[in-house]
Amino acid sequence: MAPGDIATETAPMMRIALLLATNFAVVVLLGVVLSVLQRVFGIQLGDHATLLAFAAAIGFGGAFISLALSKWMAKRSTGATVITQPRSEAEAWLLDTVGRQAKAAGIGMPEVAVYDAPELNAFATGMNRNNALVAVSTGLLRAMNRDEVEAVLAHEISHVANGDMVTMTLLQGVLNTFVIFLARVVGRALDAWIGGNREGGPGMFYYLIVLVLDMVFGALASIIVMWFSRRREFRADHGGASLAGRPKMVAALERLGQTYGVSTLPNQVKAFGISGSVGHGLKRLFMSHPPLAERIAVLRRG
Repeated sequence: MAPGDIATETAPMMRIALLLATNFAVVVLLGVVLSVLQRVFGIQLGDHATLLAFAAAIGFGGAFISLALSKWMAKRSTGATVITQPRSEAEAWLLDTVGRQAKAAGIGMPEVAVYDAPELNAFATGMNRNNALVAVSTGLLRAMNRDEVEAVLAHEISHVANGDMVTMTLLQGVLNTFVIFLARVVGRALDAWIGGNREGGPGMFYYLIVLVLDMVFGALASIIVMWFSRRREFRADHGGASLAGRPKMVAALERLGQTYGVSTLPNQVKAFGISGSVGHGLKRLFMSHPPLAERIAVLRRG
């Protein structure tokens, strides 16, 4: 196997490892916050209803804080420059195209930005349908013609119009809640079984068990989130075809094949990019985007 082949095989695994590590870190942090709140307020969370209420508050709270900060974080992490006053005919065209598509989709005018990256990519994020950000990479603007760029912009506008950012946040909040809740309920049961500590407080193994369960349940939650992410990409492709035309959308997806699977987007917005990762077998469970050939085939079938 050539060194390039090894790199190709290793990259998806590294992305999966990073995804699991990030999810684990988030869930553990939420668990620590829950433990601190428990001590500060002196609440005994052995009561399942109380535990579920606290888990929901922290799970949804973390998800919605991330959503509220998504535009700011995306701009800061990508170095995206928002177009306020067009400095060229190309920037004016970008603003006009997004404005026309936003009006057709029935949403408010998003901020339009360009970020410096070599791959062909674009993303949309924001708190709601009328306060979004649509950004495209310089690599995409260099490699695509205007019909293809128009289709990519339409794909991102469709994400905004479909409310994908909010839906993803709600799903993440639900899953965060049940990861925190189930890890602690199952942790108490296993701790009692291992240590015979059925009536008293948590035993010595409880916190270690909860950490492991947070990681396991968090990985399962990630699979569900990625499954939903793949479904919404198909919807956004069809939405892009409705706004820009099916031939343009198909051509744009075919052009994405030049760098599909390569992304310099930060993890916070990677799932919202039009270009996704490449993987097979179990790796597909952790992919935020369907395989490019599958997206094109589904779009052509209508």
